[in-house]
Amino acid sequence: MKIIMTTKVDPASMNIREKLIENFGFKETELVFDGNPVYKRNETLILTTNDEMIYYDNLDDAIENQLNIKPEIIAFASRHSSKQKLPALTTHVTGNWGRAMYGGKDESLAIAVPSAMKLALLKMNELNDLNWTVCYEATHHGPSELNVPSFFIEIGSSEEEWKNNRAGEIIAETIIYVLQNYNKTKFKVAIGIGGGHYAPKQTKRALNSDIAFGHIAPKYVHPLPKEMLLKAIDRTVETVEAIYVDWKGSKGETRQLAKNLAEELGLEFIRD
Repeated sequence: MKIIMTTKVDPASMNIREKLIENFGFKETELVFDGNPVYKRNETLILTTNDEMIYYDNLDDAIENQLNIKPEIIAFASRHSSKQKLPALTTHVTGNWGRAMYGGKDESLAIAVPSAMKLALLKMNELNDLNWTVCYEATHHGPSELNVPSFFIEIGSSEEEWKNNRAGEIIAETIIYVLQNYNKTKFKVAIGIGGGHYAPKQTKRALNSDIAFGHIAPKYVHPLPKEMLLKAIDRTVETVEAIYVDWKGSKGETRQLAKNLAEELGLEFIRD
């Protein structure tokens, strides 16, 4: 079963949930999750919790325990916050390259599903009549303790955008499209190294080539130990074929580590 996760404490999440129910024929069931009604459409459920989703480690276990359903994939419909209040539509996988500041565990990564995030990026870009920024974000925040593939898809970056009806429609349509198609595609899968939080070079590559990114480690988390790069490769549901480095946007020891690791593992090394 495919899961769309929402939360009552997030206005963007509730905006997206409303558009999913209104526009895509989700019907209320007799099931309850965290005290909230469950909505269903074909093999997809909308679940709602009462707290911030970034702290919901072991959500897949909670779903199995409460509903007796094993999730195939989880799409978190969420808000994105930034000081710049940049209007944006974003997607990313969760986890912590170092210390866990906002949910999850230290040096722990959720399972990335690159095809889903690439399709989300492409679809949001196609539907983006708001002229907002569409981009990946680097891997950050929780939950990190999930044993099924997952991704966040977000409306940013202030209350005005979170409640924007058109943004809610774009994200709702994108989620449906992604969940219908992510396991029918074949892209070249890479982990991304370097750049800023909004991964501009990785975003451009994904929009203009066959590359799909899983975990992205921005410059501000460098230097990284080899173990974390290996974990990023391991915690990707699809086979990683390449390591991509934003060369100028990386610290020297991390970019050299990435180059050496690509050679060691027989992966394509892409320098940009």
